[in-house]
Amino acid sequence: MQNLFFEKHDLVELANKYKTPLFVFSEDRLRQNIQAIKKGFEVSGIAYEINFAAKSFITQAMCKIAESEGICLDVASGGELYTALTAGVNPKILSLHGNNKSISELTMAIENHVGYIMVDSENELDRLNHLTQAFRQEVSVIFRIAPGVEAHTHELIQTGKQDTKFGLPLKTAKAVIAKTKAMPYINVEGIHCHIGSQIVDEDPFIKAAEKMLRLYKELLEDGFKLTRLNLGGGFGIAYLPEDEAFDVSHYIPKMVDGLKALAKTLDMALPIIMVEPGRYISATAGITLYTVGTIKEIPGIRTYISVDGGMADNPRPALYDAKYNARICNRPLTKENGKSVRVSGKACETDQLIDHIVLADPRIGDILVVEHTGAYGYTMSSNYNRLPRPAVVLLNDTKDEVIVERETYADLIKNDRIPTWLKERNV
Repeated sequence: MQNLFFEKHDLVELANKYKTPLFVFSEDRLRQNIQAIKKGFEVSGIAYEINFAAKSFITQAMCKIAESEGICLDVASGGELYTALTAGVNPKILSLHGNNKSISELTMAIENHVGYIMVDSENELDRLNHLTQAFRQEVSVIFRIAPGVEAHTHELIQTGKQDTKFGLPLKTAKAVIAKTKAMPYINVEGIHCHIGSQIVDEDPFIKAAEKMLRLYKELLEDGFKLTRLNLGGGFGIAYLPEDEAFDVSHYIPKMVDGLKALAKTLDMALPIIMVEPGRYISATAGITLYTVGTIKEIPGIRTYISVDGGMADNPRPALYDAKYNARICNRPLTKENGKSVRVSGKACETDQLIDHIVLADPRIGDILVVEHTGAYGYTMSSNYNRLPRPAVVLLNDTKDEVIVERETYADLIKNDRIPTWLKERNV
């Protein structure tokens, strides 16, 4: 009986070698997903730039993969910026995002000469102006705009509406950007929008792109020498076999053709078009392996199987009611052995990974793979219940190697401190 494989690797062997829970990523698939986006642009014949949204999956190794593919990195915090810098990537390929960047984060970006700072608010612009004058250093910025386009996705990951914490409202954007004319070290390179995440419908992207190009034209007329139009990311993937996926090979040429036609109408040259895919690149390149530990049958209701991970390593089902597909790695599913179960985790919460799925007669000790967990699993993981975070393994052809070590119990308490009055008390 053959075990399931991911790329060229036996999943049961990986689980035995590295233990579970375990995040597993395919370098080949990461690169293939990047290449798919590149191809969509290259058939269009325009200048473009891909910024990988590192929040979906960031490690030092991932930063090196992105740089080697000739794409840039969108980092959204000091921690993500630090990871990229310590990986040794060229700071010029980095863009710092975030709706509430701290002084220390902005300072780190300025001192390390990152490519762009994505300005998210008028307050941030004022802080940045103060810092650039103190450093006497020019900084290239791109302004994030909320274009007022509602994407068809979960309400918690819609980010382009008028009522959002992200970006300048479209109505006030020009007035805020105009302030930079009196800021000697602020170099405005372009404008940006991001309307949401896990979107499979092209129409909201097209509407947002058209709105943004019109604003871009108005800013050119106001005297700004812009070069870039960043249309964000949010391209959705098929988490379940029956799901629809976003087709970049169709969307990108269609979007570019629409922008070319509008640019001609507006009598302007098409700027460099930037996109910021994260999930599209990382989700299908990653899986999570678990070991089945407990099986509980409630007669007439359902069967629960509990695994050795859960919401601590994948909070998306709890946050967004995210759906995943899973399979038993050491036993094929047949018509005879299929069993309807609920897959639960081990956290002291409802901790439901998969509400309902048919698996191959689950048994204690089985290895379970949950597919397409490469985005927002590792990066959103936590130590809830003081559970150590899993290791991350990268596959390259027939090679496999740890790129993030499994946390230990010692790691969990390394920052704990007992105050002196508790140490001295005789309990």
